[in-house]
Amino acid sequence: MTKSIYLFSISSHPDAISINSLDITFFKPDIDFSKYDYFIITSKQASKALQQYDKEAYRNIPALCISKQSAKSYEALGGQVLTIGQGYGDTLEEKIKEHPKETRWLYLRAKVVASDFVHHCIDDGYMIDEIVLYESQCSQKILNISVEDNAILIFTSPSSVNCFLQKNKIKKTHKVIVIGKTTAKALPLGVSYHIAKEPTIQSCFDNL
Repeated sequence: MTKSIYLFSISSHPDAISINSLDITFFKPDIDFSKYDYFIITSKQASKALQQYDKEAYRNIPALCISKQSAKSYEALGGQVLTIGQGYGDTLEEKIKEHPKETRWLYLRAKVVASDFVHHCIDDGYMIDEIVLYESQCSQKILNISVEDNAILIFTSPSSVNCFLQKNKIKKTHKVIVIGKTTAKALPLGVSYHIAKEPTIQSCFDNL
């Protein structure tokens, strides 16, 4: 009997029951883009939020992107990519510290973030401003979901884990796949899991 696959993500996959785990609210604070040398982008939502602004004001500012997917989203706006991390905030800290401390960074972030890499850099004397462009909330779809006992559960962010656990439990009969180390840390202690070789949804499916 084929096991059901549940994908908890804002993206979908044709081989899974795709559960949009988050509802996104965008904000449009005033930003003086001319003050900055580089952006820090850790999700596709940051690029979506930038669509609210005049493209000419920011498209010449290269972005340090956390993953290939976040880089593609910024390039789709006509933006330039400075470099790409390995899907984890800690790898961005290393990239930032390759530049002079006088470099002016703008972190385009969510209201709640899973990594404190920016604060580590600021404590070390790097010039990073943070601005909240969006907020994520658990969707009603993930809060109301009922999964089968022998299902495969794929989580693509810490928030997708946290939202699922508000109304559900991960059972021993579930096979759990996570997109990266930060997402794995959100799992309850004792839960067995497989981690994707690359921080992409397709790589999660390669673990099947």
